[in-house]
Amino acid sequence: MIIYFIEFMEISDKQLVSNYLKGDEKSLEILIKRYLNPIYSFIYYYINNQEEAEDITQEVFIKVWRNLKKFDQSKNFKTWIFSIAKNTCIDNARKKQKEIPFSKFKNKNGKNMVSEIIIDKSLLPNNILEKKDTIKLLNSKIKKLSKKYRQVLILKHNKDLTFQEISDILKEPINTIKSRYRRALIHLKKIIIEP
Repeated sequence: MIIYFIEFMEISDKQLVSNYLKGDEKSLEILIKRYLNPIYSFIYYYINNQEEAEDITQEVFIKVWRNLKKFDQSKNFKTWIFSIAKNTCIDNARKKQKEIPFSKFKNKNGKNMVSEIIIDKSLLPNNILEKKDTIKLLNSKIKKLSKKYRQVLILKHNKDLTFQEISDILKEPINTIKSRYRRALIHLKKIIIEP
């Protein structure tokens, strides 16, 4: 079982999608595991609310599952799933303006099951504690940026997307994305230098 999982982790997104469409349910599980944390963290940075991010993440994967048969396999799966995440965040913001939020998905003990899935329980190196403060400080500085600057930085550095992929996700010209990225770095540097 472990060997099967390790082998599939090395298979490309394109192959996993193809395998799933041919009836291999395990391929969809691997895609979800591969993208669960990156999509959650993108959504969290986008909306800056843990509970909403968990709900939206769940909604994104439901949309992926429902629409995977319609996915154009000549396109990039990573770009497609991040586009769904961005659009779901936008839809959620629109709903919040019109509706009262639904109750959160919690079990009878009051725990949110999605957060238990998202938390990475793997052992980390000892030096992670030292880096944790730096990461926390940097994240707090990034949160001070406007949403459009935050998006580009997170997609570029946290999600390792190319400028073209970011352009496709945000549906904006690549040159706009590149200049927004440069401006985001300039603004972030000013925020970091501030006392």
